[in-house]
Amino acid sequence: MKWKSTYAFFKGHRVSFQVNKLRHLVIPEAMSGRARAKARGRARGQGITPTPVGGTAAVKPAGHGEMKQPAPPAEPVLGELVGRGRQRGGPVAPRAKGAELQISVGLQEMTLGERGGRRRDYHDLDVNTRQSMEHVRDSKTGVSGSLIRLTTNLFRLTSRPQWALYQYHIDYNPQMEARRLRSALLFQHEDLLGKTHAFDGTILFLPKRLEHKVTEVLSQNREGEVVKITITLTNELPPTSPTCLQFYNIIFRRLLRMLSLQQIGRNYYNPSDPISVPKHKLMIWPGFATSILRYETSVMLCVDVSHKVLRSETVLDFMYSMYERVEEERFREMCAKELVGLIVLTRYNNKTYRVDDIDWEIRPQDTFKRADGSDISFIDYYKKQYNAEIMDLNQPALISQPKKKSPIQGRLVLIPELCYLTGLTDKMRSDFNVMKDLSVHTRLPPEQRAHEVGRLIEYISKDDNAQKELRDWGLKFEPNLHSFSGRVVQAERIHQGGKTFDYNPQIADWSKETRGATLISAKPLNNWLLLYPRRNYDAANALVQNLFKVTQPMGIQMNKAIMIETEDRTEAYLRTLQQKVTSDTQMVVCLLSSNRKDKYDAIKKYLCVDCPTPSQCVLARTLNKPQTVMAIATKIALQMNCKMGGELWSVEIPLSRLMLVGIDCYHDTTTSRRSIAGFVASLNQGMTRWYSRCIVQDVGQELVDGLKVCLQAALRSWHKNNGHMPTRIIVYRDGVGDGQLKTLVDYEVPQLMECLKTVGIDYSPKLTVIVVKKRINNRFFAHIGGKLQNPPPGTVIDVEVTRPEWYDFFIVSQSVRTGTLSPTHYNVIYDNSGLKPDHMQRLTYKLCHMYYNWPKFA
Repeated sequence: MKWKSTYAFFKGHRVSFQVNKLRHLVIPEAMSGRARAKARGRARGQGITPTPVGGTAAVKPAGHGEMKQPAPPAEPVLGELVGRGRQRGGPVAPRAKGAELQISVGLQEMTLGERGGRRRDYHDLDVNTRQSMEHVRDSKTGVSGSLIRLTTNLFRLTSRPQWALYQYHIDYNPQMEARRLRSALLFQHEDLLGKTHAFDGTILFLPKRLEHKVTEVLSQNREGEVVKITITLTNELPPTSPTCLQFYNIIFRRLLRMLSLQQIGRNYYNPSDPISVPKHKLMIWPGFATSILRYETSVMLCVDVSHKVLRSETVLDFMYSMYERVEEERFREMCAKELVGLIVLTRYNNKTYRVDDIDWEIRPQDTFKRADGSDISFIDYYKKQYNAEIMDLNQPALISQPKKKSPIQGRLVLIPELCYLTGLTDKMRSDFNVMKDLSVHTRLPPEQRAHEVGRLIEYISKDDNAQKELRDWGLKFEPNLHSFSGRVVQAERIHQGGKTFDYNPQIADWSKETRGATLISAKPLNNWLLLYPRRNYDAANALVQNLFKVTQPMGIQMNKAIMIETEDRTEAYLRTLQQKVTSDTQMVVCLLSSNRKDKYDAIKKYLCVDCPTPSQCVLARTLNKPQTVMAIATKIALQMNCKMGGELWSVEIPLSRLMLVGIDCYHDTTTSRRSIAGFVASLNQGMTRWYSRCIVQDVGQELVDGLKVCLQAALRSWHKNNGHMPTRIIVYRDGVGDGQLKTLVDYEVPQLMECLKTVGIDYSPKLTVIVVKKRINNRFFAHIGGKLQNPPPGTVIDVEVTRPEWYDFFIVSQSVRTGTLSPTHYNVIYDNSGLKPDHMQRLTYKLCHMYYNWPKFA
């Protein structure tokens, strides 16, 4: 059936549909939060099946968490219902064109043993790198700088169990797939097990040891069937065990569920207290990100404020809006272009999923078979499971593809009418008014953020059930945020064009001081092109005139640009570039009327891949404000000079013959989802000239395979520029995902060391590898003027709140006007250089000044 008929149907039932949709906004109690906590990270990252609270995967589990490879099915079969709506076997959607589908009516839940490993990896608890570095084994604390009093978003665990924690594996005969049913059958024997326990369906934690290592008991299900349960002791965990930390996190998440908070991804949110932004059709759920970890002095709870931005429109609403804006023949293409890659939320179970495709053949009235052989349609299933009525019978289905590591096999099917769009579109992000209105609610100043963080402990202290849970397990948290002392290192001096400048360390901005000074190395711009649409002719002229004004004081010799008018279409820009760019062209500047990604990508692809030429894209609207056009022209001139090999400013680097290496990964989430690893290496003492290289990786791959090739090429370039080899190499590794630290230590570091051995028999430089993480939940507040404020740039934290098993530290290298700043975490995973912690911290802070795109910290 064509979409046009769907549109007609919708117009005729618009009112009733909207009324029914409002009822669906109510969040059902659905699955237990314990089941939701089983999914580490975003649900899409774990490949979770989106619909019913209790189904299983597309094929029947073969043991505990393992999946059999499905045989080509004659007809898709659903498992028989067991427990409270849980299903044995795998739900499968109707096959379209021979493809096997899995509908969103099941959840193959990982056992605690499986996700225990993942959660342990999430915090990298089993990685101990400090013990292998003798020079920091006793102390990793620096000494330079002045002391500053800080408060952090950590609560000390003042009391915890001193008894061992006993871990048991639970088997059922016959097998029971539904976790709730397994729990009900097991705790028919609460007199044996006790009331204090934690169970996820396979792994049981008890604070006491049962009399026998293997205990067998018998239970009865609702049908009177006798089920034999075997309880086997598998581990005795002391209070210091990493698994105990994992267990504390499980208990704390149970407390959050007692407070009626809903889990989405890793964090918990309060859907009953939403913040509405009706002007932009957005809604914000306030929430918390939490973790319990061992820090230098004690085990502490980290709590940070989190916000989930939701849109008030469903995917189906978005599709109708799209249908009204585009031609019918382009409708499907545009839907795929706009929706594929987005994250949607299914409010009936508060799960998020990535949209990977749209299947236009599936309809809500289509049926699938259950394990008992009965047929059920999507409509009836959602009605029975969630009391959710599907009104539009002609809508297609969204497809979410589980990741390779997911135990779920087959494609996951979502109903657009029940999926809500999350996050912000590129258009919203580029809209100043949207971001400003959102920041009022999400960018909390330090005092307000500290207050919101403290509220969580207050909520727990006032909830009787939560307090009883803590008492049963012997856990108690300090009611106040943890305070300690950090250090503020001295500000750096900026060197530019033979002059040295000091800057105000409070605002951390040296653009005024260095303005008008010649650059270290200014490249002449003799032959360059400026492409512009006809309607932006005035902006193009203004840009050229202001560039002439700002480049002269910098020492840049600039000839008049070859100005080329072009049509405001991607094809026109490419055609002009193909005709006008020659081997003598030094720089191409493209003035763009909008920030359309496809146009920008096409221009950059041609000028980076097809015809390598330095290029600069400028949005015309940024040149419309006379009061800022000079500052913008200055930044554009600096970027153009850098792209041609020029050098702007530097700081003093005391270490001689030092090569710095930077590695990062970029994941394209909109098209092929391939990953690009970027590799850069310094070529001179001032760290102003660099060698760079890119490596294309497999889908979702985070770790770099081609490090040997990159490093060898960088060393050859270093030798060519300096006449000798570096004696020290320090690698800053960004783009490392949660849980990948061990792989990094075991895989990448040996690659680097092996590469250095192949350079020469006598060549053995000192090597340091540092992992950089910016997306962290740690926050620090400085006591200044009797209130909590953001710490000043140069604040270093290397005591009390760092990890004892790591050689790590935090640096504040930002100065923000609104909200709470985020520190950067540095973890030295390998170091045979012998540099003191103070030297490593100071060097890292110096490099924070060398970001040429922005002559300040912000």
